[in-house]
Amino acid sequence: MGSKKILLVEDDPNFGVVLKDYLALNDYNVTHAKDGIEGLIMFKNNDFDLCILDVMMPRKDGFSLAQDIRGTNKEIPIIFLTAKTMKEDVLKGYQVGADDYLNKPFDSEVLLLKIKAILQRKETESAQDSEQFEFAIGNFSFNSKLRHLSIRNEEPQKLSPKESKLLRMLALYKNDLMPRELALTKIWRDDNYFTSRSMDVYIAKLRKYLKADEGVEILNIHGEGFRLVDKS
Repeated sequence: MGSKKILLVEDDPNFGVVLKDYLALNDYNVTHAKDGIEGLIMFKNNDFDLCILDVMMPRKDGFSLAQDIRGTNKEIPIIFLTAKTMKEDVLKGYQVGADDYLNKPFDSEVLLLKIKAILQRKETESAQDSEQFEFAIGNFSFNSKLRHLSIRNEEPQKLSPKESKLLRMLALYKNDLMPRELALTKIWRDDNYFTSRSMDVYIAKLRKYLKADEGVEILNIHGEGFRLVDKS
């Protein structure tokens, strides 16, 4: 864990120092920036594994900073810290690409667990999320770039962008568990009741497309996620 580098952007000097020291005690290499402008400069000049951004800051707030970060790096995990609990702020945070959110004051151990979970998830994604875009699923051929799902010599079914992303992720995890949370955060960029219901609708659509091959099915692993089973 010692190699994991965190950018902490927090304008409260006392809280920033305490949090930096706490994370350093837990074997993270932490760079502390005092505001959004300084944070952006540090981000551009260094490589980080994760960003922790305060929302309310002078000169450049956390949301604006996150948008700038996402402009150059779409994958780096971002955790927002905020003193406000307004639903609009939470939604805005997820819209600009937040991976998680913590309201001040918070339990530092909870932050530690969130950091660990996010970094582990990103490592899993990196291992699984290759550049592969062509898949054999039973008798089906699936091209995620063209969003074409075809069986034998029949006309290909054109999938919607989300259907294609979801099927690609299932295919990458073929015959293994695809965690529900992973799909929600990667494809929907949020994990809540509404996005979860939305994903269930897309799973139902994919099941309908795949019905043509009895050797292929998508299983619901209760409370865990889904498994694309290919019996061929």
